Order: sequence, then structure tokens, then C-alpha cells
Amino acid sequence: MLRPSHSHARRQALKRVAGAAAASLAAPLWAQSAPKAIVLGQSAPFSGPAAQLGEQFKRGALLFFDRLNAKGGVNGRTIELRSLDDGYEPDRCKANTDRLIKDGVFALFGYIGTPTSLAALPLASAAQVPFVAPFTGAQALREPFNRIAFHVRASYFDETAEIVKQVTSIGAKRIAVFHQNDSYGKAGLDGVLRALKPLNLEPAALGTVERNTVDVAAAVKTILAGKPDAIVQISAYKSCAAFIREARKAGYGGAFYNVSFVGTKALADELGADARGVIVSQVMPYPYSPVSPLSGEYLAAGKATDGDKFEPNYSSIEGFVAAKTFSEAVKRINGAPSAEALIASMESLRELNLGGFFVDFSPGKHTGSRFVDLTILSADGKVRR
Repeated sequence: MLRPSHSHARRQALKRVAGAAAASLAAPLWAQSAPKAIVLGQSAPFSGPAAQLGEQFKRGALLFFDRLNAKGGVNGRTIELRSLDDGYEPDRCKANTDRLIKDGVFALFGYIGTPTSLAALPLASAAQVPFVAPFTGAQALREPFNRIAFHVRASYFDETAEIVKQVTSIGAKRIAVFHQNDSYGKAGLDGVLRALKPLNLEPAALGTVERNTVDVAAAVKTILAGKPDAIVQISAYKSCAAFIREARKAGYGGAFYNVSFVGTKALADELGADARGVIVSQVMPYPYSPVSPLSGEYLAAGKATDGDKFEPNYSSIEGFVAAKTFSEAVKRINGAPSAEALIASMESLRELNLGGFFVDFSPGKHTGSRFVDLTILSADGKVRR
């Protein structure tokens, strides 16, 4: 039998062990990361019809972050990306964002899509958590100006202006719009309308599809009845592919234009040989050959990580560019990182040359690029400039 003094000491030791275990269970899992880690939170589609976009963007971001961390991180701090699946549904994204903020992430990064980002931004604003590099060009995320939101890519206004310029430069005037029936589709439609207005033109026809569906029959019928010369598509890759296939089966021989969010590789994979002649606007540098130092860096990182299995694409190079931009901002922070320090540092990235691709922020300007390029798909899935 233990003496009273030993029994008391044992009880006290057991209490300490139990208390430590309880504290461990009560603490958010992500809060247990290394003290020097900078933890980013991401909500994106990793399942459902838009899953390729989330997976590719994340893969590109990790290509940069993993190599950076292997060299010691930024100012001695590693960068971790914590990702949650929202299936491209706003309600799930909102719940994910609430969880990420409560878990104390340093910033929200690389959200995918307009409706999901619009659901998340008010939560980020209320908590004053920086919202960096969303994969969307919607004007509603840029106006009114929000000091915590930073956009690395050009807007849908920029993309649709370039598309309309291209279509009308060859004498075509009958432009139809096939768009997703949500905030993303409306953002793209608004861009087309804005570009057509100075030309005294209106859409030849409009057709819609519901998010995360491929029920395009009604839209095909309505749009082809308008006899368009070209069709601008503002939707996800599965519904855009379904529309292209059905329109061609119905005898349509005109041009199809897509904005960058469609996901060029995802669309090409979905269409197969039917990808021939489909045009996609791009907001990132060409990722398939080292035409710029940035593209070369991206390709080298991919090959070093995955070897011959590496498949470059526009969605993953956007993640790479976003990660490089964020890391440069963290590098410029003096002292301990904080939300205010990150905002000030992002705003200091004036004419930042990432390797032939520039981003330019300031206290009154949080859209870093207006770069737009047009590419065309071939029947074998290649992308030509």
C-alpha cells in the first residue's frame, strides 16, 4: 500500500497528465503546427464537376511552397496550406471558411470560384483575415474596394473585352452568351455586355445552365435559334463541354470562346477530339514551355517533383504564381507576421517581376494584373497561342 504522501503525489501527477491531454484535445488540430509555420486556409472543389480546378491550383501552389520550405521557408518560417473541399458549393465554402478562421489561419488563400468566394469574403472581412489570390475574375469581389482582398489575376471584364475585340475584329457581330446561372455566370455576362455596348451591339442570344449540372439542351436550342457567329461560354468545364458537343451535333459551325476559369486542361480532357478549335482566354503565362523565366521555373519545379508524370497546365501555374506572390509579400514583412503587416507588404509589391510576369499592387489598387492572352485547343488536347 502506498504511503499517503506517495498517493497524493501520484494523484497530482495523474491530474497533470489528464489536464495536458484535455488541453491537447480541446486545441484546434491546426493550431498544433510548428510555432514558426505560417498556415494558410483554402476552401476549394476537390470533388464534383469542378474538382480539377481545385486540385490543379493546389498542386501548383504546393510546387512552390514545398520547394521554398525545403530551403528553410521565408525568414525561417515554413508555409503550410490547409485545404478543405467545398464541392464548388457556396454553403459548404461558407462553413469551411468559418472553420478555417476559428482555427486561426494566417490568411485565406486560393479560393476557387465566384459564388464560393462571394460567400467567404464577408466572413474574412468581419474577421479581418486577408483574402489572397482567389481563382476568379468577378468584379463583385473587386468593387467595392476591400482592403483585405488581393487579386493576382486579371478580371472577367479584362478577359471578355479581349474576346469581344477578337470576335469583332474579323467582322463577326452576332455574339451569343452561354452562362452559368449564378454570380459567376452573371459576372461574365456583364463583361460581355460591357464590351459590346461601345460597339452598339447586344447579344444575339442567351442561354443558361445550373451550377454543377450539364443540362444544356434548352440553352443549345435557344442560342442556336439566334444564329450566332460566336458563342462566349461562362461556365464550368463539364457544362461547357456538354454544350459544345450538343451544339456541334445540332450543326453549329461557329466559334466557341471560354474565359480562363473554365480550366483549359480540364476542358480539353473533357472534350477529347471535340476540343479542336475551341478558344480560351488566359490570365497566366504560357505553362507548356519555358517561354519566360517564370514558366521555366514552374516547369523545373514540376519535373523535379513528379518527373515525367508532371502535366503542366494553366490552373496549376496560377497556383504557383499565387504562392510566389504571397511568399514575396511575407519575405518583406519586418518582425512577426500579422494581418496588418501582410496587407502593407502586399501593397508594397509595385511592378513585381516574377520572371517575365508582373504584378502591381498599391494601397488603392488590389488587382495585380490585367494580362490576357488568347489560346486555341487542338484535337489532341494541345494548347496553341
